[in-house]
Amino acid sequence: MHNNNSKSNILCIIQDEFINSLEELKVYLNFNPIPFQNFDEDIKSLNYKVILIQPNILKKNQVDLINQLKNKGKILISGSDKSSTISYDEKIILPLNILELNNRIKQLITRKEFVHNSSINIKEYILDKNEKKLKKDNSFIVVTEKEIQLLELLFLENIPLPKNKILQAVWNYSPDADTHTVETHIYRLRNKIVKEFKDESLIINTKQGYTIEKEK
Repeated sequence: MHNNNSKSNILCIIQDEFINSLEELKVYLNFNPIPFQNFDEDIKSLNYKVILIQPNILKKNQVDLINQLKNKGKILISGSDKSSTISYDEKIILPLNILELNNRIKQLITRKEFVHNSSINIKEYILDKNEKKLKKDNSFIVVTEKEIQLLELLFLENIPLPKNKILQAVWNYSPDADTHTVETHIYRLRNKIVKEFKDESLIINTKQGYTIEKEK
């Protein structure tokens, strides 16, 4: 069970029966589900960290409004793995597992808060997002926006991430998209790191996926 005082508010744009189920299970959730149905209300001014969305209940103008919320985490709840016109950070396919939902929301909130920091320590490196540089001692490499997102994602997650998860998180691609985007970007980033820092072990490729191991 979770202490309500420590829970984050999650805006829920979902079907009534779904919100009712969350209310019944509230004691087991690590977040406060806040129903939202009135799109005449200013959605930008509400106090919440993540939006839980069922895209099939939205009208086009509502989808456009949600896509404008760039600084809010978004989790889609869907009955299929078909692509959506909503930009999102995470996607959960029904039937819903409460433990998985708790974990996804916790990770997304942590990731969003992590991203807001302009300078981040990644092992012995400093990732400066304002200058777009990865620094170590007196050396640095220039990194692109996507490379910054990759470094943040791989360092923040506690487990190796497969290609489809990275595609979804960084590029908002469908999980079943057939593309070499991830491999290409990581290959180029690794080459820059090896050339400047002589470090071949910052980004590791395991059987489960890519990761940056935490210092023990």
